[in-house]
Amino acid sequence: MNHAKLKAIAKEYGTPVFVVDHDAIRENYRKFKKYLPRVQAYYAVKANSAPEIVQTLYKIGASFDVASMPEFMLVYDNIRHLPAKKRQDFIWDKIIYAHPIKANQTLIELDQYKPLVTYDNYEEIRKVKKYAPHAGLVLRIKVPNTGAMVELSSKFGADPGDAVNLIKAAHDVGLTVEGISFHVGSQTTNFQNYVQALQVAAGIFKEAWSRGFDKMIQLDIGGGFPAPYDENVRPFRELADTLNAEFDRLFPKKVEILAEPGRFMIATAGTAVSEVIGKADHDGKRCYYINDGVYHTYSGIIFDHCKYPVKAFKKGPTQICSVFGPTCDALDTIGLAEQLPDLKLGDLVYSENIGAYSAASSTYFNGFPPAKVVHVNM
Repeated sequence: MNHAKLKAIAKEYGTPVFVVDHDAIRENYRKFKKYLPRVQAYYAVKANSAPEIVQTLYKIGASFDVASMPEFMLVYDNIRHLPAKKRQDFIWDKIIYAHPIKANQTLIELDQYKPLVTYDNYEEIRKVKKYAPHAGLVLRIKVPNTGAMVELSSKFGADPGDAVNLIKAAHDVGLTVEGISFHVGSQTTNFQNYVQALQVAAGIFKEAWSRGFDKMIQLDIGGGFPAPYDENVRPFRELADTLNAEFDRLFPKKVEILAEPGRFMIATAGTAVSEVIGKADHDGKRCYYINDGVYHTYSGIIFDHCKYPVKAFKKGPTQICSVFGPTCDALDTIGLAEQLPDLKLGDLVYSENIGAYSAASSTYFNGFPPAKVVHVNM
């Protein structure tokens, strides 16, 4: 987004302000569909659950990955006006509740909607049978997460060697397993994670089909699609070419492939604009304090292991600076090696590509409210 528009928004709404460009969301969705034509894109609502974002993606035909009842209802709000059959078809075809562990009360609430849900253990089978018998199941398996920015397989995923037994156990109590899912870890730049996971999944499909579970035709390849945070991230098209070749090699056309892109859809659509509220020199180093931080829009630094370079609208010679957030906690450190010019109190700074896992995990710590959110190009 151009600097003039960002500064105008900051002037109108004040700072800190988090700007979401819906044209960028639409472009990311278009790119995903273009390069992975066989894959149905289920936006991972957790990446940024703003209702406006969900609505934009709904309007352009996206499907949705949810992991809580509030997330489910955010999507449901867009379809509650539909006739009953169309509404149910949308839930079955375009929503997956991709959380292997669900509270009993959640399952009770979900059952009326007859959704697709993931599982990875025998206890969950018993819970679903008792509390949500109308749900369809997708088995999540453990796969390598090597090199991912956020590792996920330590918490979820069945051992692949036990996969067919878990499929059979679900069928034995009258539940239907629709397919297999996995997650290679968030912001995965090691494309071999996908290759290995697809090979493991293909082996499970083959064994399951040989044992009579031939109606199992869904493959959920999860998320992990990397956002272009810097020049070290390989182009998405390279990953897409790798995936498409493996899809064609390993899975017959009857297999329906879906994915859960969150970061990929929303990261480049978000820009944070904040104001310099303090300035000091400590140990010979310039320090700037701004009115946004890691307890707010920059929360991805802590929760997501991400870095968001701080940039200045002002031009001039730069020096290495530290940038801190507004709270009294030393953890509220945005960067210790930011290249910035000489700034005055009241000057504006910004960070790009901060749309995912940022405002979504913002807090009210220390009494500071989250940044205002402004949606543009809706």
